[in-house]
Amino acid sequence: MTLTILNGGLLTTVQDAGRLTQQASGFGVAGVMDPWAFQLANLLVANSPQAAVLEITSVGPTLQFNQNCVIALTGATGQASLDGVAFPFYRAQLVQAGQRLAIKQLTNGLRSYLAVAGGIAVPEVMGSRATSTRYQLGGFHGRTLQSGDVLPLATDTAYIPSYGSRQLTAPTYATKQITVRVTPGPQFDQFSTAVQQAFVQRAFTISDAADRMGYRLTGNQLKVPQTGNLLSEGTFFGGIQVPQNGEPIILLADRQTTGGYPVIAVVASIDLPLLAQARPGMTIKFTRITIEAAQQLLQKQQQHLTTLTQQVQRPSGHDLSPRIAASRIARLF
Repeated sequence: MTLTILNGGLLTTVQDAGRLTQQASGFGVAGVMDPWAFQLANLLVANSPQAAVLEITSVGPTLQFNQNCVIALTGATGQASLDGVAFPFYRAQLVQAGQRLAIKQLTNGLRSYLAVAGGIAVPEVMGSRATSTRYQLGGFHGRTLQSGDVLPLATDTAYIPSYGSRQLTAPTYATKQITVRVTPGPQFDQFSTAVQQAFVQRAFTISDAADRMGYRLTGNQLKVPQTGNLLSEGTFFGGIQVPQNGEPIILLADRQTTGGYPVIAVVASIDLPLLAQARPGMTIKFTRITIEAAQQLLQKQQQHLTTLTQQVQRPSGHDLSPRIAASRIARLF
């Protein structure tokens, strides 16, 4: 019940929803950058919503599956092949023992998620299997995956219900500019009216100083309020800090646990996937919405997830047998 890493790709890690209860102890959350694509990957292979997956960035890994299993790729799409044959994204797919999956350049978006039916069974650390390279814990030895690594899988069965119905439509991600909805941050009122307006009227560029910890934005500087040093406070996914140089920083999955810069705005949860799939060099414009509107958008997304769940669970005449004997025989012919 394993898969072998033949090539680790640019940045491939084991992730789940993150270490959500450990910030008070000084440990970052980590976890997936794109929570929506993460949920869909697990949905397609009938996993628990919290099952660990592989997060793949820009250029993916080459993997060998050491037993029959069902997998799915979501998030960014691009070049992927199974034993040299094009491999579909957003569809549950049977792979058989010995087959090799090569995920190369991702061209539509930046991050993909590979889910395996049953989940990736690395040990839990502080209640999560997420990799934190900063703290070197969780995931597979607290680091990115490398050639020769062998990952344990939770099950050796290749059966999932409604196999033939488990496919979804792949999204098309922006390539030049995204518009991100935000709510006022804790220190929003400390910024002048002119700065508040400039924040939503101007466009910013994602700089090369962009990683899982945060995206630094350039192109326009915001005047920081002269309120003296702020007390450090807990950080959160999507918080937009404004340091002394006036260049905003969007805090992301690997953010530090506390920070002392004023937070002008918070990215609405529904738009976090837009950031996860945005590349350096792209521009961002912000539009302000109320907290109530952000909550309503999140509720609609959850309703949409319920609809997608019903869609992929429809009975299918092409379900897999637990022993997939027919599939094995088919390969012989």
